[in-house]
Amino acid sequence: MSKPTAVIRRLAFILPFILLCAACVQLQPLAPSNQPHQPDQSQTNTTELTMELTLDLIAAAEQGDIETVQSLLAQGAAVDAANSRGVTPLIAAAYRNQLAVAKVLIDAGADVNVQDRTQQSAYLISTADGYLALLKLTLANGADVHSLDSYNGTGLIRAADRGHVEIIAELLQTDIDIDHVNRLGWTALLEAVILGDGGPRHTEVVRLLVDAGADINLADSNGVTPLDHARQRGYEAMVTILENH
Repeated sequence: MSKPTAVIRRLAFILPFILLCAACVQLQPLAPSNQPHQPDQSQTNTTELTMELTLDLIAAAEQGDIETVQSLLAQGAAVDAANSRGVTPLIAAAYRNQLAVAKVLIDAGADVNVQDRTQQSAYLISTADGYLALLKLTLANGADVHSLDSYNGTGLIRAADRGHVEIIAELLQTDIDIDHVNRLGWTALLEAVILGDGGPRHTEVVRLLVDAGADINLADSNGVTPLDHARQRGYEAMVTILENH
């Protein structure tokens, strides 16, 4: 037998074994890695930078620092980003009545209707705290007068219980629900009487509401009307207004 022929026969004999071994190697599963998954460092850095910009913007807005607010916005800080309490830069500015900063933020696209975790918005804060200029600013930029606070109350109810005459007058020029009932079972008129002090400001609030068509017969959950409450408290000026309508 020639040498080439012998070699060929040997190869023919061992070739199946070679192919079988190769297949086994290919099918062998990869050993599981004991190394924990490593997060993308660039993504982590970006997230940290974004949060840092957000917190800095909120702090600057609260302090009324217009230059810093503008600088942070130019660096890419998100105008409606919020902290862990849901407070946005605009809400932070509203709490401190930082009107100039609020204007800058709104011009940059801030949403006046965003609410934090306590259901406060720039608009609702202005109604409760008596910030008339801020209220007008939010109304001019799409404030939703039908938005509700944590007591299911409108801005009108919030202003009524605090005796904010100018806020009441401004809100009555909108299509706000004058007889909306909150979670306590009270309307703006009831709150002005029940939570008011019977003094000139709350009395004027009662007059404004009644003149605007508030239902004087809409009682609380116990069936007590605004007039009954006024009489019980000895608020004679309110009694006179309610009796004459």
